[in-house]
Amino acid sequence: MQAFICTTCGTQYPPADAPPARCPICEDERQFVPPTGQGWTTQEKLAIGHVNGWHQYEPGIIGIATQPRFAIGQRALLLRTAHGNVLWDCISMLDPATVTMIKALGGIQAMAISHPHFYTTMNEWAEAFDCPIHLNAADRDWIMRKGPAVKLWDGDTLKLWDGLTLVRCGGHFPGGTVMHWAGGAGGRGIVCAGDILTVATDRKWLSFMRSYPNFIPLSGREVEHIGKSLEPFRFDMIYGHYFDRVIPKDAKQVLQKSVARYVAAINGTRGY
Repeated sequence: MQAFICTTCGTQYPPADAPPARCPICEDERQFVPPTGQGWTTQEKLAIGHVNGWHQYEPGIIGIATQPRFAIGQRALLLRTAHGNVLWDCISMLDPATVTMIKALGGIQAMAISHPHFYTTMNEWAEAFDCPIHLNAADRDWIMRKGPAVKLWDGDTLKLWDGLTLVRCGGHFPGGTVMHWAGGAGGRGIVCAGDILTVATDRKWLSFMRSYPNFIPLSGREVEHIGKSLEPFRFDMIYGHYFDRVIPKDAKQVLQKSVARYVAAINGTRGY
């Protein structure tokens, strides 16, 4: 039996003799099934034509993404903190080279994932590095492949260890989470955002959506909640979900002005 992976969203399903009949993640309005229909692959097939690429943003922060682009195409982040390494978000492909590289960097002591679109092959990663996966309990129904490493947490924040905190912002999914690292950016603080806070193409603004492929916006109330959730935290950089989507400075001010702009537009109080 093989653990089949959806080629559209990258989600892995439990081992079976044949691919699943459907992918509930893609059938949800926040994702999509291509006009050509649902497609499936496996780790072995994926590795034939793909490799994982690496980019070091600064000492202690390394991006990892599959090339050529696969499924949604997000980039994971390996954060090397004084108290251990954390994998933020997850990508589908996990090959021997990736395992060797990460183990040489100290392994992974914890995983945390922003929302269900990036759960992908999280159980294989957790097994390879013998670490827990921290997911917000509000999104438990979207876990397509359960495993002993999955640790659900409730509430609005979870401190992994000193200086590293998961923050439930909601929005894209009810359990939508970002991660704050006080020690990142040389002590100025960073937020790892996934696409809960989406770094815009100009890297000067953020935006917020319920569905990106289907262009479904969030309400003003939900976006205001995202801003309030991060108000207690000090940070100067935001890492989005692609290699190049980074706001390098004044990120908290960017968040504040982006929330204000979005709410004014969605509520019809901003003129165009």
